[in-house]
Amino acid sequence: MRSIPSAAPSIPEYHLMPLDTISGFEVRPGLYEMNGATALSANAINFTVHSRNAVSCELLLFRHKETEPFAVLPFPERYRIGDVYSMIVFNLNAKDFEYAYRMDGPYDPEAGLIFDKTQVLLDPYAKAVTGQSVWGEKPSQFSPYRGRVVLNNFDWGTAVRPLLPMRELIIYELHVRGFTMHHSSGVKHPGTFSGLREKIPYLKELGITAVELMPIFEFDETMPAREVDGRKLLDYWGYNTVSFFAPNTSYAAEDEYTHEGYELKALVKELNENGIEVFLDVVFNHTAEGNEHGPFFCFKGFDNNVYYMLTPDGQYYNFSGCGNTLNCNHPVVQQLIMECLRYWVTNYRINGFRFDLASILGRDQNGLPMQNAPLLKSLAFDPILGDVKLIAEAWDAGGLYQVGSFPAWNRWAEWNGLYRDDLRSFLKGDYWMAPAAAKRISGSMDLYTGQYRGYNSSINFITCHDGFTLRDLYSYNEKHNEANGWDNTDGANDNRSWNCGAEGETDDPQINALRLKLMKNAVTVLMCSRGTPMFLAGDEFGDTRFGNNNPYCQDNEISWLDWSLLDKNRELFEHFKYMIQFRKDHCSIRGDMPPGSMNFPPISTHSNRPWEDPITEDSKVVCVFYASQKENSTRDDLVYMAINSYWEDQEICLPRLPKPYVWKLAVYTDSDDPRQLMGDTLVMGPRSTAVFEAVQTIM
Repeated sequence: MRSIPSAAPSIPEYHLMPLDTISGFEVRPGLYEMNGATALSANAINFTVHSRNAVSCELLLFRHKETEPFAVLPFPERYRIGDVYSMIVFNLNAKDFEYAYRMDGPYDPEAGLIFDKTQVLLDPYAKAVTGQSVWGEKPSQFSPYRGRVVLNNFDWGTAVRPLLPMRELIIYELHVRGFTMHHSSGVKHPGTFSGLREKIPYLKELGITAVELMPIFEFDETMPAREVDGRKLLDYWGYNTVSFFAPNTSYAAEDEYTHEGYELKALVKELNENGIEVFLDVVFNHTAEGNEHGPFFCFKGFDNNVYYMLTPDGQYYNFSGCGNTLNCNHPVVQQLIMECLRYWVTNYRINGFRFDLASILGRDQNGLPMQNAPLLKSLAFDPILGDVKLIAEAWDAGGLYQVGSFPAWNRWAEWNGLYRDDLRSFLKGDYWMAPAAAKRISGSMDLYTGQYRGYNSSINFITCHDGFTLRDLYSYNEKHNEANGWDNTDGANDNRSWNCGAEGETDDPQINALRLKLMKNAVTVLMCSRGTPMFLAGDEFGDTRFGNNNPYCQDNEISWLDWSLLDKNRELFEHFKYMIQFRKDHCSIRGDMPPGSMNFPPISTHSNRPWEDPITEDSKVVCVFYASQKENSTRDDLVYMAINSYWEDQEICLPRLPKPYVWKLAVYTDSDDPRQLMGDTLVMGPRSTAVFEAVQTIM
């Protein structure tokens, strides 16, 4: 029996013996349950692909960078079982070839059948994709996408995943390229997985416990390339997936041919070793093939009417806003998504997934919302995914908004869009939003009850990749997306922002001081809210996108983090660090602890005077009181946060504490010293936030 690499599955000997010869290669029927292309031994590759409606299939083998195949291997009819074609090809070395398919079948566009035997098709299960390794350079060949065989022999050693509970997460959303691409980043490999790895000491200093990577699946940033005012615009964000199983080759610093994913795996391993989990922003709502005018390179050629939601006349439903919509609850598509996520968890040790426009995943083949969507339920109960985080962006471009009602099965968390909206309004001075703000800060229990896990279902955020940065939130009244080339019509109009008196950058010291205070208020409230906090990379040092709230196409200084701002805005950075640590130090904020000895409720909300002034639309102040037992202690952990969103001073009173406890002012954003702090009374300055912690006096 031929030797089998340790990473390869154990294969019975008879499966490694050729039976036939096709196009000069010895072959035999393959392993039908093993989708994709897999190395079974040093010179035996298993190819498995399926199509419901095809009548024949050809395997194409290419040399690296050559446009014509050096071999075409038709699958014999007896190599097909059901809808599955499978073949083992011998005397092939994984390093020596790339592969693709051609499928033949009926052509009936109104029925969604558009088979074309001349089209070269990328394997839907390809673990690596060739043709796009240099960022921004479009391959010259007509069909650039071909698969490669990956040797999964990365040494994970004794690596252990952090497996942090939701309440301990502090999520940091970032774009792999934009995080280190600016010359100020100071890394050796800017814009890559390796460049991000160089920044791990910074992430540890900041204190975050999870990174959420914007799309890293293979995508073609050049597909919609255009020029506006002399600047080349690309699909920078990457929300147009080409291959769900393959990492983006242009995010690798070095050529990883046949060792695809080494840099990403090394990054995940080191982040996990430093107690930082890794989440992927995944896009299963649509693909880069677009509508009937889009390219034809994968799913359209295998089974167009299986993979996509189609209208009765064969057109594409567009609930994604990107031309097509994946038919996620078709069993075949559901299987692909399940196998994909299992692959990323087992081969890349990914700790969680954020699902872009996740409401689409709950629509049926006609686009209607389903009561118990099979895919969402399968994801919730899948054994391999049992300890990974599942986070939904609980809306889609078709108008389905499910924040607070997304099917959860006690497993799914949500980006809480209402937290973002209500807190943005309240913190900029819309004091009448006080009742809504109090609900969001205290865990949004009006939303997350019943089948949900309570406040652990709420991912709290004020900023994310989509919309203004934190600095821009307090620097612009209006979006400024002119550089995108759509006459400023793209991007959200409801930003709930405030420029503090000047649109954009200014030298006015009073305006800049106010902006700093408002940014401090935002992170203070975010870190002192019940639920899981998330913020956008660069917010901690005042990064700006110059008012562009939709820089999806801006691969330049608009989107790249300017690390020189870290020194310029050191005070803001230190405040972020302090508040992150403050959250870690106070289990009463995070929740899920036994009640304390003083019989205070675990969480309560108040206005100026605790227990006397309820929060109404006339309230200028929102106060939140957290109380529980300390972790690993019998002592109490008490935190009291007061937010004055009004433009004038407000007097507040603190709850009375039994001796020997007294209140200590831990955070005050108005200035170094409060206006007046006497006993249990504080006069808060305009638009300020104060946080107190209970300490014991020496008796």
